[in-house]
Formats: sequence, structure tokens, C-alpha cells
Amino acid sequence: MTTTMPMLETYPQTINLDRAKLAGAIDALIACSEACTACADACLSEGMVAELTKCIRTNMDCADICATTARVLSRHTGYDANISHTLLEACVMACRSCGDECSSHAQTHEHCRICATACREAESAARGLLDTMR
Repeated sequence: MTTTMPMLETYPQTINLDRAKLAGAIDALIACSEACTACADACLSEGMVAELTKCIRTNMDCADICATTARVLSRHTGYDANISHTLLEACVMACRSCGDECSSHAQTHEHCRICATACREAESAARGLLDTMR
């Protein structure tokens, strides 16, 4: 269990988003960031590291984008929907790209399979939250 929903429930002002969807997206983005970080590190330990350069880079980019988006989505005072919307769109793209890249290595590397799944879940959660913002 995470602290995301309990923290959102204690926020004293109105949040103009579905708190359950928001919490789900934040949690999925944090999980994706962790998976991408671990996958990049595992790729660096593989004997064929040169063949995984794009995967490592994509993992690192996705991890940073997801972590930043989760942090921004966790702040509501002085909320700017345009920033959140733009970050979520970037997150969808990063998760899709990383999920595709990791999927291409999933038959050989279990860490890439796990990461691809986390990316797909984060992409779906980000897209779902975006849909509520339109």
C-alpha cells in the first residue's frame, strides 16, 4: 500500500481531478520510474551492453520523466492544468517508447519484460488521467 491516496485525501482544498485516478497515475508513474532505473542498471550488467545502449538511454529518460511527472502531480497548491497536461502527454510518449524498446529485448532479458509491463501500465494510467482532464 502506498501513501498517495491517504495524502490526497488529507489535502485541505478542492482537487479538480478524480483523486482515485490521480493516485493511481502517481503510483503507476513511480513504479515505472523505479522499474526503468532498475532495468537500465541491469542492462549495464549484461555482457552485451553495447547492444542495449538505446534501451538504457530510453529507460533513463522514461524514469526521469515519470518521476518528475509524479512529483508535479503530487502538488496542488497553485495548480496549473497546462503543465500537468503537458507532462502527462510527455509521459505517455516516454512510456510507449520505453515499453516498445524493452519489449524488443523481453525474450532475452527478464528485466526488460518486467520493465515493459510497468511502462504499459504507466502509459495507461497517464492516458486515463489525461482523458479526465479534457
